[in-house]
Amino acid sequence: MPRILIAEDEPAIALTIEDDLTLDGYEVEVASDGATASLRAREGDFDLLVLDVMLPFKTGFDVCREVRKAGIAIPILMLTARTQEADKVLGLDLGADDYVTKPFSPHELRARIRALLRRASPAFEPKRLFAFGEIEVDFTRGELRRAGRPVEISALEFKLLSAFIRNRGKLLSREQLLDEVWGRGLAVTERVVDNQVSSLRKKIESNSAEPRILVSVRGLGYRFDPAE
Repeated sequence: MPRILIAEDEPAIALTIEDDLTLDGYEVEVASDGATASLRAREGDFDLLVLDVMLPFKTGFDVCREVRKAGIAIPILMLTARTQEADKVLGLDLGADDYVTKPFSPHELRARIRALLRRASPAFEPKRLFAFGEIEVDFTRGELRRAGRPVEISALEFKLLSAFIRNRGKLLSREQLLDEVWGRGLAVTERVVDNQVSSLRKKIESNSAEPRILVSVRGLGYRFDPAE
């Protein structure tokens, strides 16, 4: 599964890109400032960097310069609200591979990412299927299958399952799930998270009354531990 680092300080934009790319079969990590992005890009094993120009602490230009200075040759796609030719030239001269100007089409962004990954490694194609046990999650079709048979799943449940897959092995609080799945600022109670998790368990667990894959961590939240 190709790993992509998104450096974007606007939560709504970052979440939209993250969800789109996850459903397209990529593993995604988000950094909300330039200092974090520079560190993660240099120490993490990423296949592509989506880099906003206007970031706190360090600009996208600074991050791009530091990544290239460290000898890291992963593709870099820069996002910017700037339209001046000089800014685009500067980014490309610093080592960026492509530019997308905000506001952008999600379809165009995904197409440019695919093109950059193909250029970096012609045999590189995103993994669009995630399987554990008898469960298959097909991101291309937006489908959940159990023992090869489609299972009815709502869009919200699929988005919740995608969030758990993206963060598998990690403890996620109810607040984190609300931010990631429902979005910040939406008036939704934590009880809604519990209800959706309960519904999801019935579709992916052998025995939803004794969950072994999507487990509760008392007083803290949930952890998704599939046996891939």
